[in-house]
Amino acid sequence: MLGISLGYFVVLLDTGVLAVAEPDLARSLGASTAALQWTVTAYTVAFGALLLSGGAAADRYGAHRLFRAGVAAFGLVSLLCALAPDVWTLVALRAVLGVAAAAVVPASMAMIAGLYPQPVARARAVAAWAAISGAALVAGPVAGGLLVGLAGWPAVFLINVPLAAVTLTLTAGSALRRPRGDRRVDWPGQVAACAALALLTDAVIALGAGEGVHAACSAAACAGATAAFAARERRSTSLVLPPAVLRAPGMAAAMFSGGVVNFALSALLFALPLLLPAALRLTPAQTGAAFLPMTLPFALNPLVTGGIVARFGPRPPVLAGLGLLTAAGAALGAALAAGAPYPVVAAGLAGVGVGVSLALPALVALVVSAAPEGAAGSAGGLLNAVRQAGATVGVAVAGAFVGVAPGGGPPLHPAAVPLVTAGVCAAAAAVVALAGGRSVRDGVSFRRARGGGRRAR
Repeated sequence: MLGISLGYFVVLLDTGVLAVAEPDLARSLGASTAALQWTVTAYTVAFGALLLSGGAAADRYGAHRLFRAGVAAFGLVSLLCALAPDVWTLVALRAVLGVAAAAVVPASMAMIAGLYPQPVARARAVAAWAAISGAALVAGPVAGGLLVGLAGWPAVFLINVPLAAVTLTLTAGSALRRPRGDRRVDWPGQVAACAALALLTDAVIALGAGEGVHAACSAAACAGATAAFAARERRSTSLVLPPAVLRAPGMAAAMFSGGVVNFALSALLFALPLLLPAALRLTPAQTGAAFLPMTLPFALNPLVTGGIVARFGPRPPVLAGLGLLTAAGAALGAALAAGAPYPVVAAGLAGVGVGVSLALPALVALVVSAAPEGAAGSAGGLLNAVRQAGATVGVAVAGAFVGVAPGGGPPLHPAAVPLVTAGVCAAAAAVVALAGGRSVRDGVSFRRARGGGRRAR
């Protein structure tokens, strides 16, 4: 179990450590804003799109085999990232890292399901697995700041190599192996989904950079890739997007909200490492530590959220989390615009952390409870994919307001990113508030559905 959780830890740690390395990347490799955006989004594009079929691939090729291949690839490609001679080589390698991550996460869940067939034991194992993710989110910015301060941006990738080696050692036993299945993976559909998300990202990044023709061409190509994906889905016998899941009551609002939460979180994680050092004159280590008010709730608050969901259902904490994200984004924007001292900024960061840690666990519960019988795994995979898509768009949008010149330069419009995230979160809260369905709104019916789900399993 420790090895499985450590694999997930490595995947999540990567995002946090890289965020704090952005200013050093800009200086060392002469990275522009667009290049910095792509170092982040190349990973989330591949990760998010391939998560759609990650569970099917784990069934098809064997979860243990896919997990170990993904971890080994993650360690090797991380080493290559540290040796990248220029920023666009790094971008390409980051996309490969996203592919490896998309192999690790669904396979780890499948391995847990095989190791713990009893629902109670499985629930405890999943809780431990999720706690590891909270630790990774807390450790990421702090570790990134320390590593960059000691050895520059390559160190944030080198740390993955020994972690991957330890993970492979811990998961080498035959007890984790499971037979292959016969489930098919629609690879042409996956390629079309990846292309559509990548082209959408490129269009938003180009639009933010003022490249209108480039943005229009990418948007048109995105529309073409989306049409190709839809056509493939109509013909395929191994659908990437299960229609029954998409049509479930309350599912569309939950998916939209999951994308919005990651949009807000990733936009801030991209923008703040560029804003805080300039505004508060922080070193890389201090910048990493400055994120603690936002990241600590990720580890501490999910248990509280779980109790709220069990008592009142998932909708109240989702609305509370989105409302808090809206307020915290507005407060952060005002603080940055006014040049406020760090304690004021920290209060806004804490609001973001509590809001995210309220909304995301409740959204998972909402999606699982709203999913049709036997489709909870597909619904959870789709939610994770939508969250990564939201993260990709969030970084792309943030770059339009936080510009750096090649070689590092002063950030632009410091208040805009948190204010934009506040507006988007407010819109998501309105969508959830308007979504119908007693199964989504009523805590009693949620508890009954949850109990029925356990009996069915």
